[in-house]
Amino acid sequence: MKRVPAWVLVLVGCAVCVGLDYAYSATVAADRGMKFWLMIAVACAINVLSATALNVVNGMAGQFSIGHAGFVGLGAYLGGAVAAYVAVAMKIPLAALHDNLSFVQSLIIVPCVVVPVAVVCAAVGFVVGLPSLRLRGDYLAIVTLGFSEILRLTVLGTVEDTAKNPITKAIAALGGSLGYRGPKLDGDFVGIPSVAGPFWTVGIAAFAVFLALRLKRSGFGRALRAVREDEIAASAVGVDPARYKVTAFVLAAAGAGIAGALLAIKRDGPGIVSPANMRFDKSFEVITMVILGGSGSVSGAAIGAVLYTAVFYLSEEALNQAARAGVGFLANVDAAALRMALFALTLVIVMLVRPEGLFGERELFEKKRVAR
Repeated sequence: MKRVPAWVLVLVGCAVCVGLDYAYSATVAADRGMKFWLMIAVACAINVLSATALNVVNGMAGQFSIGHAGFVGLGAYLGGAVAAYVAVAMKIPLAALHDNLSFVQSLIIVPCVVVPVAVVCAAVGFVVGLPSLRLRGDYLAIVTLGFSEILRLTVLGTVEDTAKNPITKAIAALGGSLGYRGPKLDGDFVGIPSVAGPFWTVGIAAFAVFLALRLKRSGFGRALRAVREDEIAASAVGVDPARYKVTAFVLAAAGAGIAGALLAIKRDGPGIVSPANMRFDKSFEVITMVILGGSGSVSGAAIGAVLYTAVFYLSEEALNQAARAGVGFLANVDAAALRMALFALTLVIVMLVRPEGLFGERELFEKKRVAR
């Protein structure tokens, strides 16, 4: 059977994503009740991108990073700021910024957001990845967690009253605990435009999964796994562990930054970037997605992200509906806390039954190898 060229798959994928974008707008306009389900679909796509990025460094390279939320938050703040300034430069009326801008407008704004976010986050990922040359395991996890917490606490603790120099004033403009709401124009905050629909969220997530699969099956991916298994043996056959580990951090940081930027400018978004996006529990959520699907499996990480996100939203909504319907013991119970308890129990059961995750390191359409 003749293999379909890659450019044909890209064109078909773009056409499908354009159809999804227009279908999203038409569905929300016709039935506002569908907005909840479409919001879950967009959130699934963004989490697939975030989990796929983390899988490169945690799954393929074997480095234990728990500072992923720091890169997501950095991308969200930078992406939100760039999107707001680009929208102001395009002279889009303030009242229209949060009414889901047109697809044509998104073709201008989103590339202007994604490219600088990817470059900046990749550069920061290079710096954060340097300690991986001497640290590993728990020590590396502490360093990456420290990076994420330093970013979050810097944004939270820098306010206009204490800003004394241009750097602290620029950080204070991010809003502190109130979140970033865009630059001020005529005494009012511009806000962050809601522009990234399914064309961008689903399209970029699918493209990231495609690239990750190609990376895993390439010589670079095999070298990454060799470094993960035994650095000394990998060095003996000519693989430079330092270069491969730092490159993995750079790729993961760029992917996480793009996911954060899409989170900030997604359709029907809040129009604000909160420092809560950089809390350490957000990093553990993405780690859970990767481990649930199978560490090292690209399709497993993507499916784990979809399962986690869908259960996350649907379980809370189901518990809220049951409480409103008059189920007695749910009336005085925090639905979010109960949801997390039930989800944690489910994860414990899954890890006991299948500790390697749903797919292990195998891909979805890959045949299981049988030893002779």
